[in-house]
Amino acid sequence: MGQLVVLGFDGISAADEVLNKVRSLKAQHLLELEDAVVVERDADGVVHMKQAVNLTRLGAASGGLSGAFWGMLVGLLFLNPLAGMAIGAGAGAGAGALSGSLMDYGVNDDFVKKLAETIPNNSSALFVLVRDATMDKIVSEIQQWNPRVLNTSLSNEQEARLVEALKAQAA
Repeated sequence: MGQLVVLGFDGISAADEVLNKVRSLKAQHLLELEDAVVVERDADGVVHMKQAVNLTRLGAASGGLSGAFWGMLVGLLFLNPLAGMAIGAGAGAGAGALSGSLMDYGVNDDFVKKLAETIPNNSSALFVLVRDATMDKIVSEIQQWNPRVLNTSLSNEQEARLVEALKAQAA
């Protein structure tokens, strides 16, 4: 089961920059990232959410592949596998895109919206759902953005250690 950590930042672009850093840390196998959401609140107080995983595109791709496969098999029965594959791919991509857009994977959208209303104007937050992480190395890599822990699903002891590690790196 993943652990949710929500970090707050001063500045609109800071959460995006930290997400890019987190992705590079994922490539170095320092963490297993399940999902991430960037929330930005502009000067007018308007909240913008950016999902790291585009479920509509993911659903369309997987639906298109499975639709093409099944369409080709059905097309073989009617001696027209290419037409069956094309029709199946189109139908599968459409169905996959629809199911992907309706699916809520990872970080709960309602929780993100509720917490996003509490961040100040001209700031951002990063919601990260991780399965496994090497915290000491990650903390040292993201410290330059001066993150604040807004919320976690960590135990009280783990959260206290994270907050202390972030403060220690800042000093």
